[in-house]
Amino acid sequence: MHRTPSRRASALVAAVSSLSLFATACGDTGGSADGDSTTSAKNGGASPNAPTRKGLTVGFVPKQVNTPYFSVADKGGERAVTELGSSFKEVGTEQGADTAGQVAHINALTQEKVDAIAISALDPSALCDALKQAMDAGIKVVTYDSDTKPECRYAFVSPASAEDIAVRQLELLGEQLGYKGEFAILSAARTATNQNSWISSIKKELEDPRYKDMRLVDVVYGDDEAQKSYEKAEELLAEHPDLKGIISPTTNGIKAAAKYLSQSKFKGEVKLTGLGAPNDMRPYVEDGTVEAFLLWDPAKLGELAGRAAVALASGQISGREGQMFLADDMGWFELGKDGVITLGEPTVFDAKNIDDYDF
Repeated sequence: MHRTPSRRASALVAAVSSLSLFATACGDTGGSADGDSTTSAKNGGASPNAPTRKGLTVGFVPKQVNTPYFSVADKGGERAVTELGSSFKEVGTEQGADTAGQVAHINALTQEKVDAIAISALDPSALCDALKQAMDAGIKVVTYDSDTKPECRYAFVSPASAEDIAVRQLELLGEQLGYKGEFAILSAARTATNQNSWISSIKKELEDPRYKDMRLVDVVYGDDEAQKSYEKAEELLAEHPDLKGIISPTTNGIKAAAKYLSQSKFKGEVKLTGLGAPNDMRPYVEDGTVEAFLLWDPAKLGELAGRAAVALASGQISGREGQMFLADDMGWFELGKDGVITLGEPTVFDAKNIDDYDF
């Protein structure tokens, strides 16, 4: 399902040869404005032609282990890291809102002196001290799926732009509702960076005149826990009897909400969309509970995070805007503002295409 992002168009690939030659000869240099060690490292020399280091250890820290989404994503990371001749290690918490657990795992990986950490952050600020300590110890930090503050990592591998993901979810719901009615959002953890970014973009997009007859009446948080998300979906319908739709921008949340709706009198009446995994959502598409939802390929997201981590540890990139690196057959990727690396556009799943995917 991977689509080639526009920033990796043929012109970019053609231009990289001259960039590579320049970086090899001169280094990708840039002075630090404030002398901060992390800023200096991000602005330091890098070359896309630098040899890929072997024998590295890359630690992956998902928001929560043993969930369908992160199991697929981290398998993609493991495949990339091992193909590049290094070792992969996944650690994480069993709970979807355990920020302290993530901090403990970061500290443990720092003590183990791994070469790189790829983490999906539960909180944009609470992890920063631990991540900065890791970077001070020479560990290259990449976030994927959900970001920290930019100064707390070198690069962020984003599924797509936050605005694109948010707008597409709202469009899907609008199309299903005829752009009329009350709706709510069932989110994951209250502190999750990606969730809050999408919610903010949805609220902003609601100012578009085409949504003048749609109203966001509530935002609730299921902490990516199946039972809690199920209960929150049930509470939404009890508290808002005129509710016409729900957006759940989290794979665990949308699955739980779909389960509730499929067993309730609201099946087919209350529209549900958001971000889901095809294998999780297939039964609810087939039984008419859900018309359409979207997601990117989590395996590709994890693979890109793994390749970015190794590229950082190999000196092929340093986190500076405008740098490029080759992610094998995924092609060339460019670092945008604040070191953001964008995977590409999400895919919409419905009854016509859902059987074409297996994750």
